Amino acid sequence: METHLTGITTTGTPHLGNYVGAIRPAIAASQRKDVQSFYFLADYHALIKNQDPATIRQSSLEIAATWLALGLDTSRSVFYRQSDVPEIPELTWILTTVTAKGLMNRSHAYKAAVDANEHAGYVDQDKGITMGLFSYPILMAADILMFKAHRVPVGKDQKQHVEMARDIAQRFNHIYGEQFVVPEADIGANTAILTGLDGRKMSKSYGNAIPLFAPAAQLRKLIMKIKTNSVEPGVPKETADSTLFETYRAFATPAETKVMAERYAAGAGWGDLKQELFAYLDAHLAAPRAEYERLMADPGHVEQVLKAGAVRARAMATPFLAAIRSAVGIGPLA
Repeated sequence: METHLTGITTTGTPHLGNYVGAIRPAIAASQRKDVQSFYFLADYHALIKNQDPATIRQSSLEIAATWLALGLDTSRSVFYRQSDVPEIPELTWILTTVTAKGLMNRSHAYKAAVDANEHAGYVDQDKGITMGLFSYPILMAADILMFKAHRVPVGKDQKQHVEMARDIAQRFNHIYGEQFVVPEADIGANTAILTGLDGRKMSKSYGNAIPLFAPAAQLRKLIMKIKTNSVEPGVPKETADSTLFETYRAFATPAETKVMAERYAAGAGWGDLKQELFAYLDAHLAAPRAEYERLMADPGHVEQVLKAGAVRARAMATPFLAAIRSAVGIGPLA
């Protein structure tokens, strides 16, 4: 049986782009009987970008509630919080001892931070760069290697981190014998990427995202803000490069999408098309939104689910880390 692993960084509120690009396909994949799936809240990773404790806690609750509300089967998959598995940071240190600094120097995130400092004219190219940012690919490698993941579903921008995990695993295996499964990046060729309110990729960092479970009034207000062109009502409209149509298509069936395309060709007004998108999404998300709101009001239940997942994760992590410790020469003397 193959093992798949997915991490979700707890740095904000899930939005429509997160759902169609990552959450929906991951939950669908978790139903496969031939796959053991691991899903975790990457709260240690979140500390690199966010040092507001309240935001980290709130995001952890929102993300966990979102996945549960959308139907993640926690009896079939292992759903846990990274910080509840202390074997992960211990493995991170062990992996750090065999990881070349040169490998970390090539990290896209680190290079981007250095480039930004150079562009700003700073003499110190590492100004403001923490060791967390520099070495977090090693923590990500520990996340992956701890549970012997064969495949790691990621976007193209995360492919390098899986490649680094491969390099680290191979280096460790060369020194200490075959201990780790060497993972493969699973790049979804058909992964949907939604455009945000301003025409750029939907992202929390751009401030152009539509929260997945925004209340109906807020959802409508945000949809009405989606950028469109100046084509008048009655004039046919192109579906290509239309954020409205792209968003509708990401949720609708092929038959529904065909009908909507005909509405564009017939010259429906942008205001009407926005209202139709709102009505469709509001109806589509009504049931999971209600469940999300119930879970948000019961954080104790969400905590129990995560703790139960951590117990299952540690049942695998504890003996495996013991084997790793023994392989590197750490452990009882007799």
